[in-house]
Amino acid sequence: MLRVAVVLSIVLGFAESEFLGILSGGLVSAGYLAYYFATPLRVVSTLMLSVAVCLCVRALGHCMILYGRRRFVLTVLLSILFSQILESLLVYTASIGQDLRIIGYLVPGLIANDMEKQGIFRTLLMVVLTTGLIWLVLCLWRS
Repeated sequence: MLRVAVVLSIVLGFAESEFLGILSGGLVSAGYLAYYFATPLRVVSTLMLSVAVCLCVRALGHCMILYGRRRFVLTVLLSILFSQILESLLVYTASIGQDLRIIGYLVPGLIANDMEKQGIFRTLLMVVLTTGLIWLVLCLWRS
């Protein structure tokens, strides 16, 4: 099922960028989010981490020259770092009983990279719409 979700995500993400000119947070991100749609707290925590990474990159952009590949690598590295920190903190707060883990280490970075390009709200809107559409197709595929 994950393979189908990722392929759908690539196809839909490409179509959206070509026809609408709007990026959907990395070509594979919506597929991974749709695959974990049954655990909405994981999806929300991943999107929140993406926003945090985007805001950190914007703040760092005032202190250093960030563009192109340099910005992308920083975004992905911050995503990995923040994911690791959050994961280690969740070990200490395991008693809350909520699944707040992040979906992948790279997914928040891919989403944050597109947020940096076109804005947080616009990217979140497209990620959520694309994820919902993929989830619907997956539900229809199963039945």
